[in-house]
This record gives sequence, C-alpha cells and structure tokens, in this order.
Amino acid sequence: MSADDPDSALVARVARGDPAATRLLVSAKLPRILALAARMLRDTAEAEDVAQETFVRVWRTAAAWQPGRARFDTWLHTVVLNLCRDRLRRRREVNGDTMPEVADPTPDAEAALIESERGYAVAEAIAALPERQREAILLVHYQELSGDEAAAALGVSVEAVESLLARGRRTLRARLASPQAGEP
Repeated sequence: MSADDPDSALVARVARGDPAATRLLVSAKLPRILALAARMLRDTAEAEDVAQETFVRVWRTAAAWQPGRARFDTWLHTVVLNLCRDRLRRRREVNGDTMPEVADPTPDAEAALIESERGYAVAEAIAALPERQREAILLVHYQELSGDEAAAALGVSVEAVESLLARGRRTLRARLASPQAGEP
C-alpha cells in the first residue's frame, strides 16, 4: 500500500469485495463527486448518474488499481471530469448550447431568487468559461484539490493549471463586475 495515498488501503479492501469498505468509500467520496458533477452539468439528476457510473468504474477497476501511479482521489476526479465532458458533448450535439429554464415551484420563489442572485451570477460566469479554465476553477476552488492534484486530473502541468486559473479568475472578475452579470 502507498503511504502517500490515504485511500489505497480502502481501495484494496473494496477490491477484495469488502462491503463495509465499499460503503465507507461511497460515503467518503460521494458528496464531492456529486458536487463536482452538479457544478459541471448543472443538473442534479445527471450528476447522480455520473456519480453512479463513477462508482461502477471504481468497483470494476479496484482489483487492478496500482497504488503509486496516481492518487486514487486524483483518478476519481479524472473519471468524473471525463464522464461530465461526455455528457456535455452529447448535450450540445442534441440540443445546442442552451438549456431550457425550469420555473421554481416554491411559494416564495421571488425572495429565493433575490437571495441567490449572486450565486446564480457566479454559476453562470463559471459555466461560460472555456472548458479547461472552468475545470481548473472547479477542481481547485470547489473540490479543494491542490495544484498538483488538479494538474494530474486534467493531464497538464502545474504551470498550465496556474495559467488556466489566472485566466479564469480574470474572466470571472470581468464578467461579475459588468452590470449585466447575472442577467439572463
């Protein structure tokens, strides 16, 4: 087992078919996987599908996992990113870049909308970033991966991640500072 990877022992137990290890792995990783997929896809149901598919891949490949090649968590984020990219590509092929808006069914929708306007503006600005910049921002700022981990998940150098982050932050600042930020 790799001392550098805190998940290697747990993955080895999953590979041996240990149900307790499987439950532990899912409970430890599921919230972050769902959060990343939901931010990328902006669809909770699709995010849940991605999370399920991610864990199916974990169970299928746990026996072949090689500690030391990459951290398990980095590999897991890479799987989620790739599954989300595939879904986004298919979505663009089927219905273009725009997604239909769904009305908020809550009784006080106007108050909730006013309260969440800034969050919506940020989410919209992040969604409008170029793919690689968006992924770097999500991995580092929302998934709290280090620069090294984000670089491994994206398959680029740490310097490239830093460049993606700098460009993404600049673009976000400009979009959020403009008077149109958050307007549909």
